[in-house]
Amino acid sequence: MRKAPKRPESFRQEVYLCEEVSNDINESGHNVVQTVFAQCGAFYRADGPEEMRCVGETDFVHGVAAMSRSGLYGDVRLSTGIFSTVDLRPGAAAEPVVEAQLAASANFRGIRSAFPSDLNDQFLEGFALLDKYNLSYDNWSPDYARLPTLAALANKFPEVTIIVNHLGGQIDPTAGEDDIAEWRRCIDAVAACPNAVIKTGGAQMRIGPWEPAYHMHQADAPLGSEAYCELLYPFYSYAMGAFGPNRCMFESNFPVDKECISYRTLWNLFKRIAAKAGLSESEKTAMFSGTAARAYQLQAP
Repeated sequence: MRKAPKRPESFRQEVYLCEEVSNDINESGHNVVQTVFAQCGAFYRADGPEEMRCVGETDFVHGVAAMSRSGLYGDVRLSTGIFSTVDLRPGAAAEPVVEAQLAASANFRGIRSAFPSDLNDQFLEGFALLDKYNLSYDNWSPDYARLPTLAALANKFPEVTIIVNHLGGQIDPTAGEDDIAEWRRCIDAVAACPNAVIKTGGAQMRIGPWEPAYHMHQADAPLGSEAYCELLYPFYSYAMGAFGPNRCMFESNFPVDKECISYRTLWNLFKRIAAKAGLSESEKTAMFSGTAARAYQLQAP
């Protein structure tokens, strides 16, 4: 086993591969059986056509999935679903890149990318490729004011699963009531789209220079799951009410959230949220596995 790199004081874990994620899961005590890889711009090809370089990420992650299937890292199966990226702005010209991503891994399920504010025809022509190839669309922006435009995009492609990341934008429990009301309005806009689902998580990360009050740089000691639940439950509860539990999925967002919370504490937080919300067994199944399995077309490992 290779030695893990020393963590700098301003820690953001840069090495998080098969061994690291497996260790976090195995040491957590939670019943995590498979994971989905989220686009992060890693392992792009160093040469070849510029638009094709992103396929290197899928190539690499497919190898991580193969390592995990060996069983040498525990029972969990990593990256049984993969979403990486394709630049859809060139329109139909993006089709060879989509096909290359599909060829790179049988686990490829969709993309994460930004969208233009004007939803121009050329971008929409590219987006139609997701419909053609039965792929999902993940989107993340800290600016939740973009969610109504995402809703407009979702309505243009009702057969494409739209996956709203990280509770829809920057989550700040100390924000003013006007800001929180605007976040709710934007959540309602995209929740009205039946083909949209939301990842309820990702609230423990810094965004650019902004850091939540409970970030490792701000707090004297890490918070426990009970304290996190007290702080963040209003956001989770609202998203769950807007989308319904059957269109919500808990997410780890690791290793980004690792700056604030351990893997064990994070999933304890989610269990507390589920209990506080009084979710039924079927609703808990949806939020802990079912919605993700449906959105990313996952099979039992």
